[in-house]
Amino acid sequence: MSNRRNFVSSLTRVAAGAALLASGLSAHAADTIKVGILHSLSGTMAISETSLKDVALMAIDEINAKGGVLGKKIEPVVVDPASNWPLFAEKARQLIAKDHVTAIFGCWTSVSRKSVLPVVKELNGLLYYPVQYEGEELEKNVFYTGAAPNQQAIPAVEYLMSKDGGAAKRFVLLGTDYVYPRTTNKILRAYLHSKGVKDADIKELYTPFGHADYQTIVADIKKFSAGGKTAVISTINGDSNVPFYKELGNAGLKATDVPVVAFSVGEEELRGVDTKPLIGHLAAWNYFESVKNPTNADFVKKWKAYAAAKRLPNAATAVTNDPMEATYVGIHMWAQAVEKAKSTDTDKVIAAMGGQSYKAPSGYTLVMDPTNHHLHKPVMIGEIKGDGQFSVVWKSKEAIRAQPWSPYIKGNEGKQNL
Repeated sequence: MSNRRNFVSSLTRVAAGAALLASGLSAHAADTIKVGILHSLSGTMAISETSLKDVALMAIDEINAKGGVLGKKIEPVVVDPASNWPLFAEKARQLIAKDHVTAIFGCWTSVSRKSVLPVVKELNGLLYYPVQYEGEELEKNVFYTGAAPNQQAIPAVEYLMSKDGGAAKRFVLLGTDYVYPRTTNKILRAYLHSKGVKDADIKELYTPFGHADYQTIVADIKKFSAGGKTAVISTINGDSNVPFYKELGNAGLKATDVPVVAFSVGEEELRGVDTKPLIGHLAAWNYFESVKNPTNADFVKKWKAYAAAKRLPNAATAVTNDPMEATYVGIHMWAQAVEKAKSTDTDKVIAAMGGQSYKAPSGYTLVMDPTNHHLHKPVMIGEIKGDGQFSVVWKSKEAIRAQPWSPYIKGNEGKQNL
């Protein structure tokens, strides 16, 4: 009898505990809305992605300070896929299936995004991708807040070929060996062909992730440039940019000799480099910290104060950059869409995202295209200054609609209105 009583008592405690746990979980879920932050905080991409994690947390703090979304606080769940591409998929699955996040903000490299895509499609999740990329993709479950090639790569090469950009006739396409640089360079080679540039005047070079010895490559660039006005188009990613730019300085290759325009180098990457030998080299983005307008002044001020308050590494030299702005805009647009949908249901948020607008730090009001899930964005060309900032030397008059499917790739002819 005593054993039975103890057994019943144990069952009662287990049941009560389970009910309490369920009640606690449900209350917890009811109190907050979870979002995932999926960025490499270690490995070769940490140099670029860590600040995206931090600015995402700043944006969430900002929204929470104003009451959150749907009257609930946003609860960030931060994970580190450690620059390991298959691990991005595993972490995304964990965020959606186990942590029950309503959206994921993350990825930098295209290989990491490609790793996550099957997971968000299978589980009907949401990914906000904040970095420029090669296009040739359009997914219902993804919102692209970085640039497509017609919002960065093509205008940058047009600038290099112009009188103001140095009237380049020969081109070195230098990148890290993965999908973004190879696809972007495929588009750029086809674009250059359309402008009459011959293959003999195009040199294409790739290095692995984490590559650190650029002595031979920079020597090759110097030799190639002897054949005529030459520009380098760099799609190097991650911490390899530091030794590349150091070697440019060591070799005395100045922007007046061979300008380099980079698509993945911003203020954050230049923090680790003596930029004085790099003055005049270029980057093409949709935002620079140096742009002058009240919205950006407020954004930069808030970021520097946040970095100091959170005691982030190198807080004293904290800078903003393009993917940080795209992350910030993406989170605010997601919050607006949730409020409009009155729900965090994926399909309802997707429907509410189309046409969302946000006055961005770039100084432009950005609009999310309801058809192709890409932002309409301005294009800016910036020259590196001695203090690691960029001086904007050219910018588009207005935000440009993305062309996810490049018109320079055969087979895309019927996709230009997407």
